[in-house]
Amino acid sequence: MPPTDPPEVPGVLSAAEVDATARAIARAQEPSGAIPWFPGGHTDPWDHVESAMALTAAGRYDEAAAAYAWCRRTQRADGSWPAKVVGGRVEDAVTDTNFCAYVAVGVWHHLIATGDEEFAAAMWPVVRAAVDLVLDGQRERGELVWARGPAGWADEALLSGCSSIHQSLRCALALAEYVERPQPDWEVALGRLVHTLRAHPEAFADKDRYSMDWYYPVLGGAVRGRSGLDRIHRRWPDFVVDGLGVRCVADRPWVTGAETCELVLSLDALGRRGPAREMLAAMQHLRESDGSYWTGYVYADGKRWPEERTTWTGAAVVLAADALAGTSATSGIFRGDAPPAALPAGLPVGGSDCGCDAYVTGVPG
Repeated sequence: MPPTDPPEVPGVLSAAEVDATARAIARAQEPSGAIPWFPGGHTDPWDHVESAMALTAAGRYDEAAAAYAWCRRTQRADGSWPAKVVGGRVEDAVTDTNFCAYVAVGVWHHLIATGDEEFAAAMWPVVRAAVDLVLDGQRERGELVWARGPAGWADEALLSGCSSIHQSLRCALALAEYVERPQPDWEVALGRLVHTLRAHPEAFADKDRYSMDWYYPVLGGAVRGRSGLDRIHRRWPDFVVDGLGVRCVADRPWVTGAETCELVLSLDALGRRGPAREMLAAMQHLRESDGSYWTGYVYADGKRWPEERTTWTGAAVVLAADALAGTSATSGIFRGDAPPAALPAGLPVGGSDCGCDAYVTGVPG
């Protein structure tokens, strides 16, 4: 399938401006295919995949394919990747479950954009090994612990990470169906996870100062409909700074571009396209003339924070623009309606399965 044109959001971002952002990401890409946070910076598997997705959404298929080839070459024997790599050297060997699971979202995203069956066949073993590894960290109730290190699995599960893994599992199941390799155990695991995300807030470490814990259950697809709208409205005053974007942390005087764009995607998934467009426009003060984006802005003293222009911030902008443009095959992936069909929802789980009174179907609502 020929590359698509970059998306555009009239009055906010032109196709040429989105292309400039994709080019800024591509300039940071290393010969190995790795996409670090910025030139000379470190690479982590989650932000690497997000940047690859932005390249795909902007029609830069070759650079995106190189990024996924890096995933194939660097995956460890247990299905994981290290949390931090600099110039090909491992600087943090910890296995982050969310980081590792996200390859499934990227692979499904690239496949629906390109229709490349050979790519799907090559990446299926990578996704299968990564998901199997991640599910080793699932607790009986359904949450997944956030990391595994030399001492074994961590004690904590994170709401934002598990919400992201929810989307990863849905994309992994879609890929499994595409390559005709059914994974019923993954369907059960997904059902248990969504039940926990909706019915058991006590399963997760208390991180409610952070905006990611606010919107990620919506972004990851576990909470939608009226429940999702109520969740967003409830803490809007805590995190949204009018005309600037979204705070990363509720009690700190800075806004960050990536969190703002992820809220854009969350609002779009809830059908709130007007506010989503306004949020994307609000964060454009972080844009540089070459299309790159500063990570954040400390509005209390008018300073950039931190001092790098990060690839993943630019990637979040491209993905938000793609969703709002609504013209590509990939534009619905965060809504869960990417072709050829809605993403799988997992098997329904009843409260009797974990001893609670709640019953949660696999259909987001």
